[in-house]
Amino acid sequence: MKKKALITGITGQDGAYLAKFLIDKGYEVHGIKRRSSIIKTDRIDDLFVDPHEDNVNLYLHYGDLTDSNNLTRLLHEIQPDEVYNLAAMSHVRVSFDIPEYTSNVDGIGTLRLLESIRFLKMTEKVKFYQASTSELYGKVQEIPQTETTPFYPRSPYAVAKLFSYWTVVNYREAYDMFACNGILFNHESPIRGENFVTRKITMGVAKLLNGIDSCLYFGNIDAQRDWGHAKDYVKAMWMMLQQDTPEDYVIATGKTHKVRDFISLSFSKVGIDIEYEGNGIDEVGIVRSINKDLASSWLAGNDASIEEGQVVLRIDEYYYRPTEVELLIGDPAKAKKQLGWEPEIELDELVTEMLEVDFKQINLYK
Repeated sequence: MKKKALITGITGQDGAYLAKFLIDKGYEVHGIKRRSSIIKTDRIDDLFVDPHEDNVNLYLHYGDLTDSNNLTRLLHEIQPDEVYNLAAMSHVRVSFDIPEYTSNVDGIGTLRLLESIRFLKMTEKVKFYQASTSELYGKVQEIPQTETTPFYPRSPYAVAKLFSYWTVVNYREAYDMFACNGILFNHESPIRGENFVTRKITMGVAKLLNGIDSCLYFGNIDAQRDWGHAKDYVKAMWMMLQQDTPEDYVIATGKTHKVRDFISLSFSKVGIDIEYEGNGIDEVGIVRSINKDLASSWLAGNDASIEEGQVVLRIDEYYYRPTEVELLIGDPAKAKKQLGWEPEIELDELVTEMLEVDFKQINLYK
């Protein structure tokens, strides 16, 4: 019999990579997606097979973390061996605009899932993974951050995730459930949402060179983050649930970079050298030089729609959070020792991959 996995948030970045990873492992994968008037399965379309074939291994179900009855019904019908709770309102800046909804989905949603598992008397059968976040550390109390670093959340998103974190710990201790928190630091990929800063950068660079946009707008570009590749991080999720005992783990690269470093690296990859002038809200990024041959190679031989001296970056107060998180860097020593997990994809390779996909995507619609 195939193992069955249930993934909430399967249409998101992590859900898509995890679904592929588990299918390659021989799992029967079930995913929960919200009803929408727009089809949003593009990240997992390549995983579907003809339902009349014998090798069907991916099934989608309508559901929502705000609907307890539906979650209970799905768990009862599917009878999964592993549950990966990846669904969330995951944009930190937006969580300040919709804090109640964020708390309902990201906080109480986890409780609903765990309580459904308990109610159905599936605590001995199901292994549960909770997508926790480095945003829990917020106003960091220790550098680098480990599994024992005190939390100090600085956004409605992080506060909701803190509720989820401790709910997982409580259900693990109260009901002897196999439930783990993966405290994942920032992880990116070519299928990251375009409103997240890294994808906003790589897609923005592609649009600038193609003449679609003339300038990019950001908030705090001095914020420092520990960036890895989502493909590496979903492997760690699975590894946590293969252990004999449930524990919580920090998943990170142990390296940190400023947002401005990610921006400069992305521009340099396509032959653009930018320099920064001014301070604070008045800071701008200006094209200092262009390697025309390199830039042209990204545009199928065409000239880049960008000039030396052009202002390509400005700061916009809108993108600042009411409370900022300035520095995040994780210590993955426990995961490396106990899980045998190692990040394999470096930041340089990640940026190149994201740029290649974004340039290809833009060229398809030109």
